[in-house]
Amino acid sequence: MESKKEFFLECYQLGIIKFGKFTLKSGIESPFYVDLRPLASDPRILKHLANYLLEMLPLDNFDVICGVPYAALPMATAMSLESYLPLIIKRKEAKAYGTKKLIEGIYTKGQNCLLVEDVITSGKSLLETIPEIENEGISVSDIVVVLDRQQGGKELLESKGYRVHTLFTISEVCTILKDEGHLDDEEVSRISDFLAGNAVKFEDKKRLSYEQKLEYADHSVAKKLLEIALQKKSNLIVSADVITTAELLDLAEKVGPHIVALKTHIDIITDFDSDSTILPLKDLAAKHNFLLMEDRKFADIGNTQELQFSYGIYKISNWADFVTAQVIGGYDSLDCFRNVGVVAILGMSSKGTLTDKNYQEEALKVAQSHPNVIGGVSQKQIPDELLLFTPGVNLADSGDGKGQQYNTPEHVFSNLHTDFMIVGRGIYKAPDAEKSALNYKIAGWNAYETSL
Repeated sequence: MESKKEFFLECYQLGIIKFGKFTLKSGIESPFYVDLRPLASDPRILKHLANYLLEMLPLDNFDVICGVPYAALPMATAMSLESYLPLIIKRKEAKAYGTKKLIEGIYTKGQNCLLVEDVITSGKSLLETIPEIENEGISVSDIVVVLDRQQGGKELLESKGYRVHTLFTISEVCTILKDEGHLDDEEVSRISDFLAGNAVKFEDKKRLSYEQKLEYADHSVAKKLLEIALQKKSNLIVSADVITTAELLDLAEKVGPHIVALKTHIDIITDFDSDSTILPLKDLAAKHNFLLMEDRKFADIGNTQELQFSYGIYKISNWADFVTAQVIGGYDSLDCFRNVGVVAILGMSSKGTLTDKNYQEEALKVAQSHPNVIGGVSQKQIPDELLLFTPGVNLADSGDGKGQQYNTPEHVFSNLHTDFMIVGRGIYKAPDAEKSALNYKIAGWNAYETSL
């Protein structure tokens, strides 16, 4: 078997440790983040890991083996297969039906259990887990851990009488990565300060200017948006949630000089007609130099989306410069949006939205890799190669009582690194939409320049 150092470097290539600035579940900001779950996706590495862990242990001491859910479950399974120690499974919570058991598997009272954990930090979660196992009459004397974050967990457990065996410590890991050129002295020093309990200073990531983003923008619509922003000194998109052609055209005329794009929900126009609605709207867009963003939020298989995009009474493909689309249909579902830009819906601003962390991560992967996507709608920072569009911006209100949560221009540009803010009711419901649009334009541009 390869050396322990070589083995770790193989594991590292799977992305199990990231360095930067991370907010932990406790709210503490950490200079590194550990996630060992990817190890389960490489059978060879998982098998080697199981053997490394088993080599540290007096196996004759144990009758059964149990992995702490969920990350350590595949590790414990692999160790069971290699050692022939029977596996028991601790549920995250007891079943609400049937036997309502918390521990699954075949075991008898008085047996000794080896507990397997992926990462140990404070040790408190293990102190909660162990009694749940011991309540079944099973003893726990030893715990084997892949990585010790060196934040007191090992010492706490040992003070309670448990033997803790660790394969790696974060200090060992940092030494290996520094020797291999993956970490510099400054990063190692920051991690050492963090482990010593000292406050860690992070250098805030600087946002890119529109000029910088324009340099490497590939899509023609992204380039046009950035060019308009610089020409008009505006990052404002107005959401035209009106229901008649007359209201739509009137709003476009008033706010046109101050915006980079007008966001439409064309299917709410009650008197829609291509000639009397779209043609004059396109004329106004050309007159005032803004783009048309149809907020259709496409969310279907590719073939259906292509029909919705190109046919029907709205024929969106004939006039929209860019559209919004969910990415729930996957990568291929976005292929139909030829000759327009796509803004992917990565997260929504409504309270209780179901666009959870896992969805946002997977949606972001699609957005970053698809050539039709120019950016995303999100309530948090996204990678620099994408333009960030943030809705729910309002100068006056914090919410509408219907679940809509508002952000200020200062917040979205400084903290989220927003590129374009989307304003709806704050403008189209205002007594003077033109004056309100000008106020938002100035506020948004000032917030952008301050964020630089």
